Amino acid sequence: MSKVEEFEELRPLLFSIAYRILGSVSEAEDVVQEAWLRYDASATRPDSVKSFLSATVTRLSIDVLRSARVRREAYVGPWFPEPLLSDPYQDPERAAELADSVSMAALLLLERLGPLERAVFLLREVFGFGYDEIAEAVGRSEAACRQLLVRARRHMAEGRPRFAADRTERDRLAARFFEAMAGGDMEGLQQLLAADVQFVGDGGGRAPQLARAVSGARNVARLLASVFPVLLRIDVTLEAREVNGQPGAVFRDRDGAVLQALALDVLDGRVQAVRVVLNPDKLRHLGPVADAWAVSEEVRRARRTPSS
Repeated sequence: MSKVEEFEELRPLLFSIAYRILGSVSEAEDVVQEAWLRYDASATRPDSVKSFLSATVTRLSIDVLRSARVRREAYVGPWFPEPLLSDPYQDPERAAELADSVSMAALLLLERLGPLERAVFLLREVFGFGYDEIAEAVGRSEAACRQLLVRARRHMAEGRPRFAADRTERDRLAARFFEAMAGGDMEGLQQLLAADVQFVGDGGGRAPQLARAVSGARNVARLLASVFPVLLRIDVTLEAREVNGQPGAVFRDRDGAVLQALALDVLDGRVQAVRVVLNPDKLRHLGPVADAWAVSEEVRRARRTPSS
């Protein structure tokens, strides 16, 4: 097998590792490309191409994350990962771990960990790497990696997200949610929301967003029922998609440009959280991006004009 073939076979795994460490599609793609350049330039073949490339991607991701964390401290408003519509790496034996670890809730929880803890936790708990491989990847001894994992597990234990185990039930609830939202059915929405549900948006100062999170079933239902029917009136379309492994949607303006991505956390028959990514810098990998400010102004005009 040629180097190119070996690399392309492993690309889904490499991207999945990088994305979970970084929470950024664009940065993960850059890291994977840099790993290829280093592998292509190497004069010798490693004993395990998978271990070599996984270690390279992990080390590069850790370096990028260290600088990214500094930028995130100055981020305007809540920070969310870049939305991922499909995880390219599929492993039936670790399907549950892979699905849960890519959710918005899990990636936000991982922000509690330092870069080394995050890498060790993901390689061991999600991807099932051996301690010898992890030690090579992060440049620490196996004993040190075990200690890093203990600390990471402790940090993650309290807030580890749980999701609806029955995907069919979850998807049915999401379909009812989007139907009620589009119809402005406040009472219907309220019945689908957890009592302490939160609606949070990430605009990063680059798109209109709420000054703070909206909490409580009635408040969130009122917000959704008042805003989204107006979006539909100005020809914004809703495309139901899985977003980071959970029910969600991509909203597009009348020209098909991406306006925002929305993800739901569903548990115990209720929507626990609604997260919306509006920052255009986090949507570019999904296609051409809409002018959110212009759409916001159009919404304001539409709300002043009675619907026919």
